Amino acid sequence: MFDLISIGDSVVDTFIPLEDARLEQKQGERKLILRYGDKIPVGPSTSLVAGNAANNAVGSSRLGLKTAVFTYVGDKDEEEYDQRIVAKFKLEKVDTRYIMHDKNLPSNHHIVLNFKGDRTILIYHQPWSYQLPDLDKTRWVYFTSLGPTYVESNLVPDLINYLERTGTKLLFNPGTFQIKLGVKKNARLLSLTEVFIVNLEEAKLILGFDEGRKVEIKKLLKGIADLGPRMAVITDGAEGSYGFDGEKFFKLGIFKADLLEMTGSGDAYATAVCAALSYGKNLAEAMRWGAANGASVVEQIGPQAGLLTYDKMQEKLKANLKIQAQEI
Repeated sequence: MFDLISIGDSVVDTFIPLEDARLEQKQGERKLILRYGDKIPVGPSTSLVAGNAANNAVGSSRLGLKTAVFTYVGDKDEEEYDQRIVAKFKLEKVDTRYIMHDKNLPSNHHIVLNFKGDRTILIYHQPWSYQLPDLDKTRWVYFTSLGPTYVESNLVPDLINYLERTGTKLLFNPGTFQIKLGVKKNARLLSLTEVFIVNLEEAKLILGFDEGRKVEIKKLLKGIADLGPRMAVITDGAEGSYGFDGEKFFKLGIFKADLLEMTGSGDAYATAVCAALSYGKNLAEAMRWGAANGASVVEQIGPQAGLLTYDKMQEKLKANLKIQAQEI
C-alpha cells in the first residue's frame, strides 16, 4: 500500500535567464516585454525534470511518504527525455510502475523564462491518450496538471470510481487546462476532494470573478468549499496563504527566503500540505509545512532542488516557531 500516488503530467523544463527584458503593468496585469524580431541575450540555460506531478512525487518521497506516480513519457525516435524522467523518479525513490510510455510521441518539454526572480512558462502538453491503470491502494491521491486531451478519456470517471471504491483521500491541485476546461464540471470529483489548493488568480477564475476585482478572501475560500471539497487553501505569493477547514478560516505569512527563482513554489506548498495531513497534522499546521517547503524551493533554480526532506522540514519549522497560521 502506498501513502500517495501522484497523477498528472511530467515534463523537462529548460530554464532560460533573461538579461534584456522589461516588465509592464496595466490594469492589474503584468506583461513581460521582449523586443520583437531581435536577438535577445540570455544567461546560461539549465534543463531539469519537472511538471506538477513530478514535483509532487519527488517532494512527497523526500518527506518520507511511500510514493508512486502515474504519468506519461514519450519514446518517439528514442528521444532521451523519457529516460531522464524515469531515472529521476528512480533516483528519488518514487515507484515507477505506473509510468506509461508512448512510442508515437516525444515527452513534454516546457521553456521557462526567468526574469527578476519570477518566471514565465511556455507550455505544451502532448496529446496523451490517458488511461488510468489498475492502481494499488493508497492513502492519498494527488491529482494535478494534465494536457487538454484528458477530457477525451475516461480518466476522471475512472478516478472517481477508484476513490469511491477505496475510500482514498484526494488532494486536487488543478492545472492550467483543467481550470480552463471547467473545474466545476466535475461535481462528483469535487465532492470527493479532501483538500483543494489553487492560487488567488486561479480561485477567482474558477468562481467567475474578474482577475482585477478585489474579492474578500473568506468569500473565495467558502466559494471553493461550497463546490464540494472539505478543505480549501488559496496561496497568494508574498502575501502568504489562506485556508478553510470547514469551520475556521486561517491566514499564514511567508517564511523568509532569499528569492532566486519561483518555479515550483506552489507545487512545493501543496505537496507539503498533503504530507503534513498524511502525518495527522491539522490544516493550520499543514499550511506551515507548505510555506516552509515553498520558501526553500524559491532559493534554488528549478522546482525540485530545494524540496525539503522530512528532517530538514522539522528543522525549518522549529527555527520559525513564530510563524503560525492565525484564525481570521
